Amino acid sequence: QVQLVESGGGLVQAGGSLRLSCAASGRTIEKYGMGWFRQAPGMEREFVAAIGWSGGVTYYADSVKGRFTISGDGAKNTAALQMNSLKPEDTAVYYCAGDPWGAGSSHEEEYDYWGQGTQVTVSS
Repeated sequence: QVQLVESGGGLVQAGGSLRLSCAASGRTIEKYGMGWFRQAPGMEREFVAAIGWSGGVTYYADSVKGRFTISGDGAKNTAALQMNSLKPEDTAVYYCAGDPWGAGSSHEEEYDYWGQGTQVTVSS
């Protein structure tokens, strides 16, 4: 089993930045694909970004492309999401997810492990 714990959320003004971290325990995630998803109030959870286990392939939702960067560190058993130029519409609970098959994907069903989420609030 893999446990994922997100951190780094908070309140930030529009235009600001936050860096979310995802710490894994229980098993190495070095060969895992990792993803970030988010859920705004009253909305379904949506894909944000994903990275394949090799780190060479990344995927982004159109709404965050050019502003967010996903990364993984197998040695530290962590993943991260750097969020720049934040907008009020980025406000949501952000979830880290692990794909043991390693590919990374925009589809939730590809992920076996999920964190509890961290709140990001962007004020206008």
